[in-house]
Amino acid sequence: MPREIITLQLGQCGNQIGFEFWKQLCAEHGISPEGIVEEFATEGTDRKDVFFYQADDEHYIPRAVLLDLEPRVIHSILNSPYAKLYNPENIYLSEHGGGAGNNWASGFSQGEKIHEDIFDIIDREADGSDSLEGFVLCHSIAGGTGSGLGSYLLERLNDRYPKKLVQTYSVFPNQDEMSDVVVQPYNSLLTLKRLTQNADCVVVLDNTALNRIATDRLHIQNPSFSQINQLVSTIMSASTTTLRYPGYMNNDLIGLIASLIPTPRLHFLMTGYTPLTTDQSVASVRKTTVLDVMRRLLQPKNVMVSTGRDRQTNHCYIAILNIIQGEVDPTQVHKSLQRIRERKLANFIPWGPASIQVALSRKSPYLPSAHRVSGLMMANHTSISSVRLVSWSYLATLFYQPPSHSLRVCSNSLSCTGSHPGDFISFSSLKVPASSMISCGSGKPSWSSSVRRTSLRRTLTSWTGPGRLCRSS
Repeated sequence: MPREIITLQLGQCGNQIGFEFWKQLCAEHGISPEGIVEEFATEGTDRKDVFFYQADDEHYIPRAVLLDLEPRVIHSILNSPYAKLYNPENIYLSEHGGGAGNNWASGFSQGEKIHEDIFDIIDREADGSDSLEGFVLCHSIAGGTGSGLGSYLLERLNDRYPKKLVQTYSVFPNQDEMSDVVVQPYNSLLTLKRLTQNADCVVVLDNTALNRIATDRLHIQNPSFSQINQLVSTIMSASTTTLRYPGYMNNDLIGLIASLIPTPRLHFLMTGYTPLTTDQSVASVRKTTVLDVMRRLLQPKNVMVSTGRDRQTNHCYIAILNIIQGEVDPTQVHKSLQRIRERKLANFIPWGPASIQVALSRKSPYLPSAHRVSGLMMANHTSISSVRLVSWSYLATLFYQPPSHSLRVCSNSLSCTGSHPGDFISFSSLKVPASSMISCGSGKPSWSSSVRRTSLRRTLTSWTGPGRLCRSS
């Protein structure tokens, strides 16, 4: 019996990538934009019930809850050809429609006020599931709704459904562009605390890497949000293929997570996908093999995270799971793993099993594919800490701005909407991400050279009182 998963889409980013995800799932399962199974897909052996349920008239409806504090994105979804796909009772829009103003504290405080209405929707959806396994949350950590309301929901989901899994697809801000949102580092930092403490698995989707892949690999000069979201939907759909097209292993969410996360705090994952081609001339001459796909997945240019490998730190893999789709002979997998081991293409931690796990999955029979074999890598790698430490460096730049600027940013954007210094202090008590303390040089965790406890003390001492942020002396 399939175990159901409920998808929660938060804010502009979460609803946009969620919209592309459901479009992709409908195409893969032969479901029309109205939720009706196409005639050519009636004999399928796939598991639609994991992400869809059937209404009384037998058309399929996503197990999705759409949440936003401003109406623009959800209204665009309701004006699209897929408007009739969703359950209108599972859509929540704030009454005032003013949004969170790119402010974590505003989104969090509004979540406290509207949580009863939101959990009425979530509880009803959970009660309609026969065997609920968990929740998937789509959001951005840099905005207001995705970060603030998302943080609040993560805390409440843990309290309300303590035995259910919570996986997130979290979009991290672009590091190469200066944001016009001054408090973006605060939003990211405060959300990271909740992702660390309240999520079971976090799939990191870095806007910097997504833009780089769209430019370098897909040859798109100025990638749009829609094109970037299609990349994200490809990752999301590929990571759930073993749930929707079951095989002999990795048939549920816990099976995927358990193979990648050795300890609860080491749950930030990076992903890679290949092949990514839009040029048909390139696609027509490429011969994809299992070895070629698995080798390319280990290349940094195909990874959806800009890790910025630190040369002074010997980063390594903690665990790797490759989901291979297509016409694959299991003997090819064994030979490919042996070749990768001989060439030492992957560096693993010394205190764990140095192996690449492989799950074979079928492709959708309803979608034409230019390639015989494709693959998704989900990896737990120590360099993921560099993405999260960017928030610390951005925050440090705000700490050392002129006092008037620093005070204005804090008092106007955070404290007035209910944020408390304890949020920063309690996050600092987590020290640094656990993965940044792991290196391949020894069997014991060690501090990365780029991280010092003194920087954390500065964060603690910079707070001089409730609602007031000053530079440390």
